[in-house]
Amino acid sequence: MRIETPKKEKRILMIICGVLLSMGMLTACGQQELTKQVIKTEMQENLAVEAVSCIYAELPAPVPTSMPPQNPYDFTVCFAGDINLDEAWCTTQYLNQQENGIRDCISEELISHMNQADVMCLNNEFTYSLGGAPLEGKAYTFRANPERVKILQELGVDIVKLANNHVYDYGSQALLDTFATLEAAGIEYMGAGRNLQEAMEPVYIELDGKRVAFVAASRAEKYKMTPQATEAAPGILRCYDTTLFLETIAKAKENADFVLAYVHWGTEYSYELEDVQLTTGKAYLDAGADVVIGAHSHCLQGMEYYNGKPIIYSLGNYWFNEKTLDTMLLDLHFYGDDMGGNIEVKVIPAVQSGFCTKIVTQDAEQERIYSFLEGISVNVEIDENGIVKETKP
Repeated sequence: MRIETPKKEKRILMIICGVLLSMGMLTACGQQELTKQVIKTEMQENLAVEAVSCIYAELPAPVPTSMPPQNPYDFTVCFAGDINLDEAWCTTQYLNQQENGIRDCISEELISHMNQADVMCLNNEFTYSLGGAPLEGKAYTFRANPERVKILQELGVDIVKLANNHVYDYGSQALLDTFATLEAAGIEYMGAGRNLQEAMEPVYIELDGKRVAFVAASRAEKYKMTPQATEAAPGILRCYDTTLFLETIAKAKENADFVLAYVHWGTEYSYELEDVQLTTGKAYLDAGADVVIGAHSHCLQGMEYYNGKPIIYSLGNYWFNEKTLDTMLLDLHFYGDDMGGNIEVKVIPAVQSGFCTKIVTQDAEQERIYSFLEGISVNVEIDENGIVKETKP
C-alpha cells in the first residue's frame, strides 16, 4: 500500500535535500579561494537555519502536560465547644432577659460564621425534655425545654455531639425525648442512640461530592453515671475502653472520604493534658480519623499534629456559664481533588465572659489568644490569620 506524503511534509523534505546538496558541492570545491569558501559557508548555514525554522514552524503546538482538576471539592466544617440551655442555669436565665435572645448573648459575627459553614457542629451539654427526674447523687443536672432547640437552628447548627456527661441527667426517657426533639428539628446527633448500634453508627453527610463521617464518644466521668447504650437500652458510646470507638472509626473510614472524631475527655478547667488524651487521640487517628476534636474541660486545651493529622484537644466552653474564658470556633477547610487534598485548620478567637461570647477582632487580643494556644500545644504555630500549622522539630 502506498502512503501519500502530505504537501507540507513534501516542501520540508525538498528544503532539506537542497541544503544537503549544497553542502556536498562545497566539499568538492577544495581549490576555491578562501573568500568564496567563507561566502558559501555562510550561505550553507543560512540555508540550514531556514530549513530548521521551516521544520519547527510546521510542527503542531505542544500539548500542555498539566491536567485539569479532577472532581474538585471545597467545603468547611465548623466546630464549637460546650453550650448549655438548662432552664435553671445562669446562661438561660440571662438569655430570657434579652430583647434579641441568643443574638444578645453571642456575637452576630460568630452567629453569621456558624450559619455560613457548610456544616456546623457543637457539644450539646444537656437534655431536651419536660420529664424525667435528676440522677440521684449528681451535683449538676441540665435539662432544657424542647422548644429551646430553635436556638440551635438560629445558630445554624447541623449536628450535635451527645456523647457527654450531661445528656442522661434526667434518665432514659429524657434522653429519648432529646433524640425525638433533634430529629423533629432536622438536627443530626452522634455518640448516643436508642441502642448500642445507633450510638456507634456514624453520621454521614455528603459535601461537594465527598462523604464526611462524624463519630463521637465520651470518657469524662470519675463516677460513671451516664450509661453506655446496650442492645436494649438507650445511652451513649463510651471510650474508657477504646475498643468500640476504634471499631466505629474504622467502619466510618471504610464508608467515607473523611472521618471527624469528637471526643468528651480531659480534666475540667485544666490546660494540662491527661496521658490518656495523648495516647488515645493518636490511636483514633491510626484507626482512620482525619481529625480529632475534644471537649469537656470547659477551657481551651492545646493542639498536636500526628502523622500530619491534627488533634484539637479541647474547644472549651462556647456559651456555657458566666466565667471569663478564652474560646473559639474551629474551621476545618477541606479542598483539593482526586489527585490530592488538604485540611486547613483555622481558629476564630472569642471570649466567653458574663454570660456572653464575643468575637475577638483586635490584633493584640487575637495575638494573645494565638500565643496562649501555641504555648499549651505540642507542635503547632498559629499565624496572624488564625491558620494552624505543624511545626517541624
